[in-house]
Amino acid sequence: MIDLKKRLAKLLIEKSYLEGDFTLTSGQKSDYYFDCKHTALHPEGSWLIGKLFLNMILAQENIQGVGGMTLGADPLVSAVTVVSYVEGTPLPGFIIRKQPKGHGTNQYLEGLNNFKPGQNVCLLEDVITTGGTLIKAIERVQEQQLNIIAIMGVLDREQGGRENLKNAGFSLQSIFTRHELVTLAKN
Repeated sequence: MIDLKKRLAKLLIEKSYLEGDFTLTSGQKSDYYFDCKHTALHPEGSWLIGKLFLNMILAQENIQGVGGMTLGADPLVSAVTVVSYVEGTPLPGFIIRKQPKGHGTNQYLEGLNNFKPGQNVCLLEDVITTGGTLIKAIERVQEQQLNIIAIMGVLDREQGGRENLKNAGFSLQSIFTRHELVTLAKN
């Protein structure tokens, strides 16, 4: 798996990592910006993310599906669902809207027909800063009576998200922290 992580680190630095002066979704200022979508929408990047997340998911107890908040998690969820199917361990996915649909069923979650109340799921996120987006996602998933037993991200910026999730009763697993990403990409 370390070879897959090294290759993903190189792709993420090449396609998704910028240094400069940025304002993040959380309102915090940062000297770097990480836009995972560029890598997650790349053919190899999508496969690497799907494969690494699937390995992390299969190490957990009884996860029956994956989901995440649109837009950042959309390609992540798709990558995991496809890789899981190809590898013979199919996991359905769902996407959480930022606002309810506004018509029809007026729901926050898309893909619910693939799930039953009480099933165990994993939430995916591309970048975790404060964890605020994940806290909203957790509430919406719990409203649909799904059990969140794992939360995973591509990059933990190490800026309070892990601690905020822990205070909410959840632990975060990430493929990379910023330090790990930069170190692996250079080697």
